[in-house]
Amino acid sequence: MSGYLRRLATTGAAYTAASVLSKLIAVALLPLYTRFLTPADYGAAEVLFAAAVAASIVIRFGTIEALLRFYYKDGEDPSEVLRSSFAALFWFSTLAALLLLPLAGPISEALLSTDGLDPAEARALNEEAAGLVRISVGGLWVLTLFEFLLTIFRLEERARAYFTTTMLSVLAAIGLTVVLVVGDDEGARGLLLGSYASGFAFVVALIFVHRRRLSLFFDRALLRRLLRFGLPTMPAELSLYLLNFVDRIIIVRTLGLAEAGLYSLAVKFAQGVNVLVRGFQLAWPPLAYSIRDDDEARRAYAAIVTWFVAACAFVVVGMWLLSRWIVRTLAAPEFFDSYEAIGLIATGVTLYALYMVLLVILGRTGRTEFNFPATAAALVANVALNLLLVPPLGIVGAGLALVASYVVVVGLMYVFTQRLFPVPYEWGRLGRILLLSAALVGLGELLLPTEGAPGLIARVLVWLAYPFALLLARFFTDEERGWLALLRRPRELVGRYRAAAERPAAVEGRIPETYEAEMRDEDSRP
Repeated sequence: MSGYLRRLATTGAAYTAASVLSKLIAVALLPLYTRFLTPADYGAAEVLFAAAVAASIVIRFGTIEALLRFYYKDGEDPSEVLRSSFAALFWFSTLAALLLLPLAGPISEALLSTDGLDPAEARALNEEAAGLVRISVGGLWVLTLFEFLLTIFRLEERARAYFTTTMLSVLAAIGLTVVLVVGDDEGARGLLLGSYASGFAFVVALIFVHRRRLSLFFDRALLRRLLRFGLPTMPAELSLYLLNFVDRIIIVRTLGLAEAGLYSLAVKFAQGVNVLVRGFQLAWPPLAYSIRDDDEARRAYAAIVTWFVAACAFVVVGMWLLSRWIVRTLAAPEFFDSYEAIGLIATGVTLYALYMVLLVILGRTGRTEFNFPATAAALVANVALNLLLVPPLGIVGAGLALVASYVVVVGLMYVFTQRLFPVPYEWGRLGRILLLSAALVGLGELLLPTEGAPGLIARVLVWLAYPFALLLARFFTDEERGWLALLRRPRELVGRYRAAAERPAAVEGRIPETYEAEMRDEDSRP
């Protein structure tokens, strides 16, 4: 079992390295952005970023998901699959952009509200709102094609090229954004242009790099097969993503753009957990699908879920206890109240990762039609809870609604997958994680100071007590305690790794990886 855990950690680290660095850079720049942007500017930009991602899910029609499946499918020509899927996505995104551009005015009125702003700020935002939407429509084209072109590196297992391209795009986006927001005082327009203008340059460059493998003409019969597979995945993916979008629209309509800016900043700070989730999201499907034996898969899934939840819980506890200091350090004073939602959003991100586990298990059974009912029910719950909780509780209500809706989708997916592919989850150990995490957060919030050095030191000590609490609660198995003991003896640990590397690949479970799932990647924007 340790072989699967090492493999998951290794591949996840390889694909998430760029995400880690990009998030660190973006967070480091928040003191700069929040001093040159009002909460309303930040809220407007983030709402439009989220809207572009949601629209991209629709206009893809599951093409990228189908590419990941059909590229490895017996009886299909991988080169033709790549050519036809690119041609289809190019025309889908181009047509969508041309249709949406004339509707920039009505879209801006639907998404952006100036209620609650002072007259001068409201007038300025109204004047530029349609222009912001036009930039986002261009961004829709850019991010859709950029995702496809990055996926080619994953298909070819070119981790270095994936990392280099992602990092260069992030650095270019951040550099241009700083010039536009700080140097030219472009506000929300600068945030959007900085991301999408630099992204356009990378799309053009990647099309040139892959030009011999791409085409603007598609095989109609193949495209029908691709869409027959990909289209059913779109409603579920869209409804799941809307959990992270509908709440912002409701906040805008009930509380105003400034509160949406605070909530969006809390989401940004919660990226600490998302870094783990992103690596897991990229590494988990190949590993999960490569385990051919069903009984072995069940055991591996149970152990991996336990350890992943344990790792995420450690980060969530830290985010929850230290949220006040994180915001005070990295944001301007008018953004300080965003700390209230950080812990809740970090919890929601962890629940999203558990949904990803269950989604792959569902994919293993081939019964993906159960995915949409679960995500649709969660979306309905999210909308209802946001309408109920946001007016009295503000961004805390949105955070509570997010957590509750993810509980709904995870619960339903658990019921569906256990009927189709039962997994013996380690409920005793998972219960220890939940109880200890809740106890540490409760202890910190109820008894410890909320400001000053004494409060910070006390909360850090409570956070760092988490692994020791797991040890005292007898969370670790005998095998895991053995591995922990080896960490204190590096030479012996290296010797075991070398011995493992010399064993046949089949012993370690290293089966050639295939990619069966793809979700959103927003690492290219600051």
